Amino acid sequence: MSAQSTPRIAFQGALGAYSHEACLQVQPDVIPVPCTTFEGVIRAVKEGRADLAMLPVENSTYGRVADMHRLLPESGLHIIGEAFVRVRIALMARPGVKLEDIKHVRAHLVLLPQARSYLDAHGITSEPAADSAGAAAELAETEGSLEGVLASTVAADIHGLNVLATDIEDLDHNTTRFLLMSPDIDETRRGDKMLTTFVFEVRNIPAALYKAMGGFATNGVNMTKLESYMVGGSFTATQFYADIEGHPDDPGVKRALEELGYFTNMLKVLGVYPASAGRGEAES
Repeated sequence: MSAQSTPRIAFQGALGAYSHEACLQVQPDVIPVPCTTFEGVIRAVKEGRADLAMLPVENSTYGRVADMHRLLPESGLHIIGEAFVRVRIALMARPGVKLEDIKHVRAHLVLLPQARSYLDAHGITSEPAADSAGAAAELAETEGSLEGVLASTVAADIHGLNVLATDIEDLDHNTTRFLLMSPDIDETRRGDKMLTTFVFEVRNIPAALYKAMGGFATNGVNMTKLESYMVGGSFTATQFYADIEGHPDDPGVKRALEELGYFTNMLKVLGVYPASAGRGEAES
């Protein structure tokens, strides 16, 4: 992909999904490449049907996205950026349908509980759908339907639906963090605040994790995330996923990673990238 070309970004879901919104946040004129599964997103990039991948890694309400920590190290892709999307839920319907006409809505199973108070207050029943944006697309094609869909306003715009209510979520802080991934790693300094993400597996020695983490504390490196996950279903083979502030060439980071190497069987840098401007908002 040349620096001047419009990127094709693959994401999981239908057009108008929150993952699509993350792509638009990174580049408004992006060429979206919707995929059915996370594996399909990675495959689209590796097969050349997309230049980049946008994958959700964690949510402020539900925690880490299932299987993502397993998929990322095996994907062959590298993190080059991040995006934070506030999950704003809109109630939408076909043109001409009014709010008082809505008695039933469809949305992704995870989205429905987030708007429970609003739905109960208006006596609206709900039904899970495989994908909220997909449900919006289906509604747009269903003549005469009085049902509603809960999804993003991006989905309403794309599928020609009318937004009847916005920001109906119970929690006003629900945010999903996405990672922008590329086949090529980019370790250039592209921002004032850089982040480094890596995975590692500690050696089978006493207090290995404690010793491995010591180098980050003594070198003044802030670790913003540390999560463990099992490998191959084994209770003894545990890997860790970590985010730290800084660039690998920073003296403190360099020393900390060198010390980490003494206590690990495997250490793999997944990406070096600038912190998103939305990170401060998500943490506040």
